[in-house]
This record gives sequence, C-alpha cells and structure tokens, in this order.
Amino acid sequence: MKSKRTKPASEVLLYADSESSADMLYFGEVFVPDPFIAFSCEGKRVAVVSQLEFGRVRAESRFDEVLSLEELARESDRKHGYPAGLILHLAKKFRIRRFRVAADFPCGLAFKLKEAGLKFDIEEGALFPERELKSDEEAKLIREGNMASSAGFRVVEKILRESEIRKGYLYHGGRRLTSEQVQEAIAVACLKRGAVAANTIVAGGDQACDPHCRGTGPLRANELIIVDIFPRVAKSGYHGDMTRTYLKGRATEAQKALYNTVFEAEQNSLAEHRSGKSASRIYKDVVKFFNEKGYTTRRDNGVPVGFIHGLGHGLGLAVHEPPRVNPSGSRLRKGQVITVEPGLYYPGLGGVRVEDVIRVTTGKPEMLSSHPYRWQIR
Repeated sequence: MKSKRTKPASEVLLYADSESSADMLYFGEVFVPDPFIAFSCEGKRVAVVSQLEFGRVRAESRFDEVLSLEELARESDRKHGYPAGLILHLAKKFRIRRFRVAADFPCGLAFKLKEAGLKFDIEEGALFPERELKSDEEAKLIREGNMASSAGFRVVEKILRESEIRKGYLYHGGRRLTSEQVQEAIAVACLKRGAVAANTIVAGGDQACDPHCRGTGPLRANELIIVDIFPRVAKSGYHGDMTRTYLKGRATEAQKALYNTVFEAEQNSLAEHRSGKSASRIYKDVVKFFNEKGYTTRRDNGVPVGFIHGLGHGLGLAVHEPPRVNPSGSRLRKGQVITVEPGLYYPGLGGVRVEDVIRVTTGKPEMLSSHPYRWQIR
C-alpha cells in the first residue's frame, strides 16, 4: 500500500453508504443507507448490493452493472470475512490488479486488504477531481438548494416582524422566542421545498461570535442574529448554503457600521471570483479591506475575534468541499461553485456574516443564490 501514487491506478474502489459519502453518491447517483462495495472496471461502474436494494439500485442508479451480494457471498473468500473477502474475490474475478481509494477509505478494511496482498493506492487529493467543476445541471440543483434556504429566510423574517419586544427579549405567539423555535420553523419551510435543513445556525448576541455555534435559548431584541441555512435537497443530495444577519429592534451606530462593512466586503468580493484569479489574493483583499475599516483580526483574552475564517468554500454534494478561498487558496477555475461569506465577530458588539453562492466563469460570476439583504426589522 502506498501513501502517494507514482502512476495512475486504473480502477477506483469504494466501500461506503451513499447517504453520507459524497463520493459514493456521485459515483452511483443513488441513495443507499448501508455501506456497499462499488468499483470501476474498464470504464464501467459496478455495484454489489443486497437483495433488499438490488431492484431499486438497478433501476435508479447510474451503475452499469449491479451484482447480487448474496450470490457473490457464496463464491467469495470467507477466510478474510466481509467485505474484505468479497473485494478480494471481485479483484480476481474482474482481473483487477490494482485499485485506488480515497483518503477516507475505512482504515480497518484497508489493513485487511493489504495483509491479504491486494495492491491499491491512496488518493491524496479528490478521488473524483471532476466533482470540483459543476455542470449546468449540477448548478441548477445547487440553485434549488438555495431556493430552499431562501424559503427559510422568509419564515425567519416573518417571525421577526411578528415578534414583540418585552423587557429586552423577543416574544412570538405569546411566548419567548428561542433559537430552537426559529430553527424548527426553518426546517419545516425547507421540507416544503423538498430539502432537509440540518444543524441550521440561528445564533444571537455573543453566540453569533462563534461562527459554527448553532445558537440556543432566548433571542434578544437589538442584538445581531446570524442565520446560516445549508439544506440538502432530498432528491439529488446537492446542498444550498446561504447566510443572512438580522436585528429586531433598533441597531446602534456600531452595529450598523459592522453590518455595512461586511456587506460591502461581500458585494465587492463576489465580482472578484473569476477564472484564473488567485483565491488567496481575493481572501487577502478582504482582510486588507477590513483592516482599513478598523476591523482587525486578533485575540482578545485568548479568543480570536475579527475575520476568523476563510472567505469561502466549494459547495455541491458536500457542504464543504474543494476549492477553498483562504490564505492558501489556488487559482480559480471555470465551473467551480463557491460560497462567498465574509464575517466579522466581536463579543460585546456581535457577529455579522453574509453569504451567497456563485459559479465561476471567465467573466462575471453566475449567481446561484438570491435573497434580499433586509436586516433591520422593526
């Protein structure tokens, strides 16, 4: 087993479920909840599934050949158990001398196969590099995910408009409004659009200064509330990913300045995402802009504050995938789908993040998300 390829291996091998593995879903285009074997052979895609899944996978997937697990199990190498014994049998049956696997291939299985003499290479980069460049159809599916995100924001805005302010807290429908209640309303709105919104962020006040804090408990008036919705379209598996920041009540001048600075950075950097442009340069330009506006990134009492994350990431069958727009980002390529999400976070003042999704072209990027930027709600 080699950790670095010296020459391309001709066939890929996967063992995963396609509910959680973006590579497996991309390879077969069918949802299967339990791990199964799939591989390529002379340009064809082959899957081995149980009789429970056999008919559906054969009818719905892009696999060229679907094999019965039960039938093959009778022929396979029982000495090494399942799935190692069956993979060894398949390699022999299909005369495959070498596989290549992803870096997240199951470790225990890899060691078993190695000990049994199977040769394979671990792909240091993406198992399917072509996933990074999205087709028109994929862009359409990501846009559908963002339409679900937008539906979620409309519900948030409705709730905030209807909310009353009592002693510094928000009340909706006669009870104190919480992050959890808003997250639930977002989930329902996304489901109505055919998408599942998991781990949605509705974080107010200092909670919003931790960018991945989901948010819990009561929401307060006159505080910035970050809402980040990244639903997965149930039918396709593609994600949307958008963020808006809200405030119910009256914003201070400091809050207005913080929001306006982030919004300006987001709008300016959207246009900079063009094929051939350096991702690291785009990121550094945002850092420079924030610094010039007086919003530095530093540590206060050991806690990072300011612009404490990358500017964006790839989006598709996974919420976070290549490329990255950060200090080490490479040059952008036509077809990449990327989030653009600058943010500033200062405990005591609050956090602001605004996020949209674009597809890189040779000129003006193609917008794959659309929702108004209304943030102050009286």
